[in-house]
Amino acid sequence: MTNQHPVSVISTDTNRPATRDLAVLLCAMLFPSVMSLIEFWVLPGSALAGSSVLKGVFFAGKIAQFGLPLLYVWLTERDQICWARPDRRGMALAVGFAAVIAAGIFVLYFLLLKDTPVLAQTGEKVHHWLSEFHASTPAAFLTMALFIAVFHSFLEEYYWRWFVFGWLKRYLPLYAAVAVSSLAFMAHHVVVLGFYLPGYFWTAAIPFSLCVAVGGGVWAWMYHRYGNLYAPWICHLLVDVAIMTVGYDMVSRYW
Repeated sequence: MTNQHPVSVISTDTNRPATRDLAVLLCAMLFPSVMSLIEFWVLPGSALAGSSVLKGVFFAGKIAQFGLPLLYVWLTERDQICWARPDRRGMALAVGFAAVIAAGIFVLYFLLLKDTPVLAQTGEKVHHWLSEFHASTPAAFLTMALFIAVFHSFLEEYYWRWFVFGWLKRYLPLYAAVAVSSLAFMAHHVVVLGFYLPGYFWTAAIPFSLCVAVGGGVWAWMYHRYGNLYAPWICHLLVDVAIMTVGYDMVSRYW
């Protein structure tokens, strides 16, 4: 047993029920997209539209999503779960890659897309979503942004890299596991960006989502290369800080 993974699962059992594992992995890959469809496209236009219903569905979905991997591993390989000490391997690459991505985000937004028709409705839509969660003030936004950048980014790395990618590697070649997990990671971003960028699905939502897939692929490679979640998590955290900065600028005109 190694201690290289923040939550480490290494299986040497060649007789595992592959069908069961792959069914759970398929569910894990599809569930975030299904929940995004419900939260952004189904509920808002239905008779159930309302802040309390939306919040209930949102938080229930998050609990189910992030609880699934630990529950499944606890039921099947609980003796192989451990928590590793912080590991600085890969941190320089993580920070450097995040800096490049953040620079690209700022150039794309502040120099090319801000105040263009592409983002004409995005700020208002984001502000409306924040209002549903009582986060439409600067202080509330910054609190939410801190939670997303620090904690939610870790949960996504645990979910997509540790569980989905890590377990896909048991059944697929490395390059295929990277590709499949990254495209699955991209899928719910397509749903969300399609909502926030109406009229620009193919010209903006899809290209931006493909960038997410590339980022997910790099984070999967980092996880494989360095054997821990710390590097991809820090990289993900810093990229989310850049995204939250853009989000703050978009909604600040509504405060």
